[in-house]
Amino acid sequence: MSDLKERLLPPRPASAINLRGEAPSRPSASGRQPLLGVDVTGLKKRGQGLKSWIRVDTFANTQVIEVDKFSMMRRCDLPARDLRLLDPLFVYPSTILGRERAIVVNLEQIRCIITADEVLLLNSLDNYVLRYVVELQQRLKASAVGEVWNQDSNELIRRRSNVFQNSSPDYLPFEFRALEIALEAACTFLDAQASELEIEAYPLLDELTSKISTLNLERVRRLKSRLVALTRRVQKVRDEIEQLMDDDGDMAEMYLTEKKKRMEGSLNGGGDHHSLLGYRSSDGLSLSAPVSPVSSPPDSRRLEKSLSIARSRHDSARSSESATENIEELEMLLEAYFVVIDSTLNKLTSLKEYIDDTEDFINIQLDNVRNQLIQFELLLTTATFVVAIFGVVAGIFGMNFEIDFFGQPGAFKWVLTITGVCGLLVFLAFLWFYKRRRLMPL
Repeated sequence: MSDLKERLLPPRPASAINLRGEAPSRPSASGRQPLLGVDVTGLKKRGQGLKSWIRVDTFANTQVIEVDKFSMMRRCDLPARDLRLLDPLFVYPSTILGRERAIVVNLEQIRCIITADEVLLLNSLDNYVLRYVVELQQRLKASAVGEVWNQDSNELIRRRSNVFQNSSPDYLPFEFRALEIALEAACTFLDAQASELEIEAYPLLDELTSKISTLNLERVRRLKSRLVALTRRVQKVRDEIEQLMDDDGDMAEMYLTEKKKRMEGSLNGGGDHHSLLGYRSSDGLSLSAPVSPVSSPPDSRRLEKSLSIARSRHDSARSSESATENIEELEMLLEAYFVVIDSTLNKLTSLKEYIDDTEDFINIQLDNVRNQLIQFELLLTTATFVVAIFGVVAGIFGMNFEIDFFGQPGAFKWVLTITGVCGLLVFLAFLWFYKRRRLMPL
């Protein structure tokens, strides 16, 4: 499991890397390395309703653009409710939505729209967003270098032709590379928080078992609240990935590059069809010639419309069947990160079980102390009853009357001795009763 996580989650860069390959600039006063190639001043809105977005294309070029909500809806063909998931003013659970022309990703700090040609992220100075942009650029550039290195061989041509049948991560479509980095960033962030919580939790719980105090109990309560919140977030990411893996239709919708190529091919085929509709028949009449609407119905238009509908249905069915057959590539990608996020969830579950075991141990300790107090109180009650016997004897002999027994020498000693022996016998009788009834470990 650790080898898989190390292979899937590479170490994060220590600082932001230059996005355009230029020389690094001087760090700011806060100590944070600025993100070169991105206009940080574009973070401010210059018009009402405009939002700043970071655009990364397939050639690893970055650009800061300001687009309003409706322009973004038309650009990515998304409904308003999908864009509302990316609004930083609202808190929505982790979501991955596959649409006709885009993939909407909301995973922790990574909120972006992935298309076949570009990735649009909400512009932010968050460290994880900057790392996402840097990592995406690095992988796109590394992929471009690999293609140039192999461009003289026939192997590259064969791999490009079978790009949707190859499960190698180096030849994934653009949208899957961007999605993979988003999943990696979310899994890394959640796993790091889980590790920090583990480091803080185990010493605190050990200290609580050795010394039960109000301060330690309050710290454990806060720790458990953080654990529950983090577990809920990790569980949501896991459920989202599992839901995608269980639904072949949703995974087929996420093949944006393939759908774009088929759409372009359909448009080219449509042009050829229109050119074929203009050929002349053997009678020398043009099938696309204008016909009087009074003399005869527009047969050519009806024929063209019926052929267009049939072709669109056939292309849609073929696209769905082919995409369903080729979802193994995306399924393997999601399965890999499902293993990672499931490992993080198991780690949090183990920590929660350790906390529950500690609470049970503390409750057992408190019950033991409570039982000891009850036993001690029972002994005190028995001793009080024995002493009460002396009080009764003293009350009887303290009454204002005279008898001959008071005049005998040594009478006081005999009364004190007999009363003490009787009290001791009564006390021993109570102890024997407690032992027989197993009310006290004697």
